[in-house]
Amino acid sequence: MPSVNDRVLLAVESSCDETAVAVIDADRRVLASVIASQDELHRRWGGVVPEVASRAHLERILPCLREALDASGRSLADVGAIAAVTEPGLVGSLLVGLTAAKTLAWTLGVPLVAVNHVEAHLYACRWAADGEPFPAVGLVASGGHTSLYDCRSTLDFELLGTTIDDAAGEAFDKAAALLGLPYPGGPALERAAVGGRADAVPFPRAFLHEPRLEFSFSGLKTALLYAVRGQPNARQPPPSITPERLADLAASFQAAVIDVLAAKCEQALAATGRDTLCIGGGVAANRALRARLEQLADRRGIRLLISPREYCTDNAAMAAIAWDLLEAGRVSPLDIDVTPGLVRKRDQNAAPAKLTSPAANASRR
Repeated sequence: MPSVNDRVLLAVESSCDETAVAVIDADRRVLASVIASQDELHRRWGGVVPEVASRAHLERILPCLREALDASGRSLADVGAIAAVTEPGLVGSLLVGLTAAKTLAWTLGVPLVAVNHVEAHLYACRWAADGEPFPAVGLVASGGHTSLYDCRSTLDFELLGTTIDDAAGEAFDKAAALLGLPYPGGPALERAAVGGRADAVPFPRAFLHEPRLEFSFSGLKTALLYAVRGQPNARQPPPSITPERLADLAASFQAAVIDVLAAKCEQALAATGRDTLCIGGGVAANRALRARLEQLADRRGIRLLISPREYCTDNAAMAAIAWDLLEAGRVSPLDIDVTPGLVRKRDQNAAPAKLTSPAANASRR
């Protein structure tokens, strides 16, 4: 029988509302990547409904598996390991993907590898790198997560800080809904912001000048609500939402989110002394954010690695991190369970990251 490295990895991702399967060889080449979107299913509610998402995964997981194998030109006989995202995410959605992966691993007699969804988003930056992306500061910004990491290596991620309320992508979705834009809101708000003035509305930027490596977008969202509908008990109604006003509101809201994301990345770089910044997650596809981070990289003289657009939103190709886990002997038992929910600090009692000079952290680069 061929060794594992002569075969392929079959990866499954179902943490939220995308059913995704990928086939990846040992050189981390993506032979096939299939994604079944649920945007149409959730559009009527303006957001992901967990029960609807998990039922859709049940319907789509086997067709996606077949399509991925067909597209790769491989068969189940060529599979040397199975990867499944087990955390974090929606419990019902995660269970569909993990159950399929367990069944295949047991049937084929191959190793099962559990993958962390957020860490996999950062691993996807390797396809933007000319070589190894880590060590680095990593930011994952998506609909469910906004978190900063000190990425010491492929298998060593330390959470530096995360959002205390909404994620950046969630804030974009809710802002789009307030502005009457279609779901999914992030891309719609980005389109609406084109031609708008980013300084038209002085939206708040939480923690912008504070050393804490955390995020908060709930106050920003409330400020947009008041800008659209007016302050409670206000004597005068808010300005009408003309096309120009809509563009200004979208551009100003987008700028407020981007200002905070960029500022916290810069603070994390100073805190860790790293000279590489990795960005992943759906929000990383935003063109204005990419441009702002490129300016940051040029000013600081650091290497910027942003996940390719096709791997920003949820996908199974980023589960290629399972090859690294497999090579390190980190395989999972077949009775492994999912860990739903959001990103949590590994040590709840740990002190927040402190800002120090880059020279003091030079040895950590």
